[in-house]
Amino acid sequence: MGGLEVNWGTDYNDKGLMIEFASCRETKMETLEVKTARRTQFVDVTDRVRRAVVKTGVLSGMCFVYVPHTTAGVIINEHFDPDVATDLEGVFDRVVPRAWLYQHNEGNSDSHAKAAMTGTSQMIFVEDGELVLGRWQGVFFCEFDGPRERKIWVKVIGDPS
Repeated sequence: MGGLEVNWGTDYNDKGLMIEFASCRETKMETLEVKTARRTQFVDVTDRVRRAVVKTGVLSGMCFVYVPHTTAGVIINEHFDPDVATDLEGVFDRVVPRAWLYQHNEGNSDSHAKAAMTGTSQMIFVEDGELVLGRWQGVFFCEFDGPRERKIWVKVIGDPS
């Protein structure tokens, strides 16, 4: 990923008021690949996202983590104790059972519902070139229709200086 180029400018709105603005050239997106081994699996990808942030050289800005799949998601939760992820996998499987009266007949309706519950993106602050996460927090890729090979897109955008 390349560095950032900040362009400053001045413009006037429709009432004649001066507006100062800054625009940043976006960095390239980093694509992470994840291979899951189970139908429902929460994979800690915190270190991989951290490395993607470091590669950009951005010291202050935003990190966007996006999963381009309809049967997978991404969450931030405790990653110190791996039992938390295991417990969450079980909770999702109990709350949204695989067998039910779904209209969608591909056999993965529960996976779509679980992905909708987690969401497909997270936004994390970057300060001093590091992800700003709570002491116990980590980033998890959430597989609901595995095992599969999946992608995670990570994009870091720097603050104007």
